[in-house]
This record gives sequence, structure tokens and C-alpha cells, in this order.
Amino acid sequence: MRWLAAVLALIALVAVHPAVAQDAAQPGLESGASLSPGAGGLGTSSAPADAALQKILARQRGEATDPNVSTSTTATPTVDGNSAGVIAGQIADGVNNRETYRAIRLGTEDVKTSAPNPVSRVLIQTGGMDWLNWREGPIRTYGGYFLLGVIALLAVFFLIRGRIRIAAGKSGRTILRFTFIERFAHWLLAGSFVLLALTGLFLLFGRNYLIDVMGHDAYSAGAVATKWVHDNVSWAFMVALVLVFFFWVWHNIPSPRDWQWFKMGGGIVGKGHPHSEKFNAGQKVIFWGTILLGFSVSLSGLSLLFPFELPLFAKTFSIIESTGLPGLFGFSLPVELAPQEEMQFAQIWHLIVAFLMMAMILAHIYIGSIGMEGAFDAMGDGKVDYNWAKEHHDLWVARREKKAAAKAAKRGGAGGGAVAPAE
Repeated sequence: MRWLAAVLALIALVAVHPAVAQDAAQPGLESGASLSPGAGGLGTSSAPADAALQKILARQRGEATDPNVSTSTTATPTVDGNSAGVIAGQIADGVNNRETYRAIRLGTEDVKTSAPNPVSRVLIQTGGMDWLNWREGPIRTYGGYFLLGVIALLAVFFLIRGRIRIAAGKSGRTILRFTFIERFAHWLLAGSFVLLALTGLFLLFGRNYLIDVMGHDAYSAGAVATKWVHDNVSWAFMVALVLVFFFWVWHNIPSPRDWQWFKMGGGIVGKGHPHSEKFNAGQKVIFWGTILLGFSVSLSGLSLLFPFELPLFAKTFSIIESTGLPGLFGFSLPVELAPQEEMQFAQIWHLIVAFLMMAMILAHIYIGSIGMEGAFDAMGDGKVDYNWAKEHHDLWVARREKKAAAKAAKRGGAGGGAVAPAE
């Protein structure tokens, strides 16, 4: 029976021991002992760590703390007082060094870091709050309302004006308006721009309106993918922009006749169709708007991709300041900007130009699709109805017919009003 008594005593000891251990550990927890993942499940926390925690909790409660009490958990070796780590630690500990803090905020402190890039030397960049307020405030708010307003105006105009029909009806005869390579450049530009617009809007509005719908994980993955698409599709946009410029720049030189087109409403508002070459005055506005705004948004985009290699605004502001114009209006522009500030100015400009370009392209899409009968064919298969061409681009058609007739006469055949296949 001795072995049975021994077993029962051992079981009783095991059952009672955890409770005894808990009772014995409780006073220690109140005086600084804490549970830790070490052997036996018990350990002793350091006093500096507790002090750091208590200081953080006190700040969160809005209580005053002693800035002269260090919360470092280890002995600090002798280091450079201007190192980023020491300065950051002083700020975290609440060291009341007003002059140092001001110098860091203004970027005049000689901060030393082991990282080679200049961004690592910027510990506090208060201009970021101005950028955030602009981005989250006027840019996003007014930009969003601006696009919705353009869409609403186009919808109202369609309800009032309806689709612009071919007055003489379709003739059944077509004329080649744009070659394959011209249409390729157009659709490369259009397709890349649509992707850039959608991904840009996703990145600008997604955090506020899509996270609750998609969930945080799905939105995070979508934002990463969206940024990758935005950055890489931009190269196709820039290539297409150059192609379109060289293909059509000679047809879009402004002429005195363009004013007459505007006076007559371009055949869109009012009666009759003004005379026009291959590109009318309205299309010239779209062309030059696309080229100039596209160049500007591309340049600011490149500055965002390569902020150290392509800073734009410090140089631009310096040139503007040298003219003396800002002083005439009682303000001045910064001529020395940190890389972060360059990116902030570039992004704000990028967004403003992008919103203007999106509004203009919305109007272009409207006219080229549901707004005007026969217009889409020009960029569909490249051939447009002869009557459509005569109504909207009569001078271009007349010149092509004259050229075709001259070629036919030179060959000794009858021209018969034939239209040249391409220009």
C-alpha cells in the first residue's frame, strides 16, 4: 500500500502546485515581476521599460511628464549627438530641446545618418501636412465634383440636342480618313489614358470609399497592383503621345478660318456646318489640349518616378521668381525644396492636370460615340461616309477629290470624282 500512498501524494502535489505558484507570483507582478516567454513562464521586467510604458500611457491620457527622465532600457554608448537615432530618441523621450526641434522641422539641423540618400536626413517634414490637406481637401473634393459636373452637362446636352445626324443621310460611299498606323497611335493613347485615369482615381478615392466595400486586405493588394499598372502603362501613353503629335501636328496648325467655326457653333449648336479642313477648330482644341496637358502630366509623372534625378519645381519656381512677378502680387515661391517637397508639388500638379485632361477627354468620347452619327467610324475601320465627310470636313474632301482627279488626268483616265484612298 506504500506505493499507492506515494502516487496519491504525488497527484495531490501536482494539483496544488499551480495555485501555490500563482499566489506566490501575484505580489511580484505588482512590484515589477511579469510573465515572460522564458523558462518556467516567469521573469522580471526592467524598470526603464516600465517607466517608458508609463510615460507613453501618461501622454495618451494628456498628463504632464518629466522630459528629463530617460526611458532607455540599455546603457547608451558614446555616439554623435547629431545622429538621426539620438535625435529621434530624444524626441521620443520628450526631451524639451526647442531649438533642435525647430532646426529639424525647418531642415537646418545637421542630421547624420548611415543611409546615403538625402531623404533619410529628413526626420520631420511639416510641409507634408499642407500636401495632405490639399490632396484630401480641394483636389479630391473639387476634382470629383468637376468630373461629375462634366458628365451631367453632357447628359443634359444629349437630352436637349440629341444625336447629331448626317443631314443628307448615309451615301453608301466611304472615304479613308485615317490609316492603320494613325488609328493604332490613337487607340494606344486612348487605351493607356483610360487605364491611367481609372487607376489614378482608384488610388485617390479608394482609401475613403472602397476599403469598407473590398476589405483591407483586398484593397491593399488592389492598391499595389493598381500602382504597378499606373507606373508602367504611363510609358505606353508617352510613346503614343509622341506618335500622335508627329502624325497630326501639321493638320492642327490654327488658321483664321477656325474663328468662323466657333462663331457657327461647329455645326453642333445652331444650324449649318462651317467649312473645315481635315481637323476642325474643335478637334484642334482637343489635339493641342491633349498634347500640352499630356506633356505636362507626363513630366510630373516622371518627376514622381524619379524624384532625385528629375526635380522640377525648385527650378521652375526659381525661374518665375527671377521675373519678379510673384513680388508684384505680394508673395514669393520657394526656390529650395527637399525631395519630399518636390514629390508633393509634383503630385498636386499631376492631379490638377489629370482632372482637366479627363474632363476634356470625356467630351471627346461623347462626340466620337453617341454624340454624332458616323464619327466613330473614323477610328473604327478608318473609313467614314462620304456625306458625313462633306458636312464636317468639306474643304478636306474637296482637296482630296482635286488631287485624285489630277492623278487620274495624269494617267490619261477619267477622274469621275474619285476620292484618293489615303492622305
